[in-house]
Amino acid sequence: MDLDTRHLRMICAIAETGSVTRAAARMGLSQPAITNQLHRVESLVGGSLFVRSRSGVEPTPLGRQVIARARIVLSEMDALFGDMRAPADPTGILRLGCVHLACVASIVNRVGEALPGREISLRIEPSATLLAEGLTHGHLDAALLGVIEGFDVTLTAPVVSRTLVPRYPIFIAMSAAHRLAGHEEIDLADLREEAWISPPGADDGSLAALRASCRTAGFEPRVLYDAPSGAARPLVADGHGVRLVDPTWPPAQGTVVRPLAGEPQVARLVMAWRRDRLSTEGAADLYRGLATAFADHVDGNPAFSRWWHTHPEVHPLP
Repeated sequence: MDLDTRHLRMICAIAETGSVTRAAARMGLSQPAITNQLHRVESLVGGSLFVRSRSGVEPTPLGRQVIARARIVLSEMDALFGDMRAPADPTGILRLGCVHLACVASIVNRVGEALPGREISLRIEPSATLLAEGLTHGHLDAALLGVIEGFDVTLTAPVVSRTLVPRYPIFIAMSAAHRLAGHEEIDLADLREEAWISPPGADDGSLAALRASCRTAGFEPRVLYDAPSGAARPLVADGHGVRLVDPTWPPAQGTVVRPLAGEPQVARLVMAWRRDRLSTEGAADLYRGLATAFADHVDGNPAFSRWWHTHPEVHPLP
């Protein structure tokens, strides 16, 4: 048996999803079919590529080597054919995706101003991974992704990226009646007895990052609720749980949003786009529109506004 790009994509899909089942669903194959293909590839390379873990499967040392080389090959293949296609008509609809940030309220207007003549459609997702998949499969032309520090979202050519905000802290939302609501910042260790609402985009690493931070603070978080961003607000306001939030959101009624001491949770914002759908000039205009939209909301939360204005090194580049 000879390896082809289908096998390389399968290996990368298993690594990216952490699950043979999810990889099979992504590739439109049955689980037995992808398992059989994996065993054949492992026989060819002379060793196991994945081992089971508590959260699914993870690469072996050999697997990491194969995956790294597979991504290089696939990137070159995608770039070869992506570069042979001209960018789409600059007057068409720009299909834009965004994680659930406060600036979604301004993105359509600001990007529309930066790209006059383009009609903007917007898809809002809690998961940067789903947005990245939308880009890969051509369902989106560009997206603004939130990426938790220590985790990456895989982008494959012709998708390219540029950092918008290299680093910003994640804040904590709690009931205005919470015993700690009057504090200017919250020590994560003081939340050891709280019930938690799962952070949005858990498949991007946000939940794993929360657990890791809490363990460093000396406890295991009790994650009792899983709710979309908007649906979680009544739970927080009524004191049923606390949750991590984008710091630009103004506090919802009955809640407060506070920074965490020592910034145990940090993320970055990345603009990603398809080179076959957006020209270099169009990408620069999109970047400017997204940067302006984000800046429109940095003062929505006074605590984040203070942080932002004392950290000019993280502001979007001109």
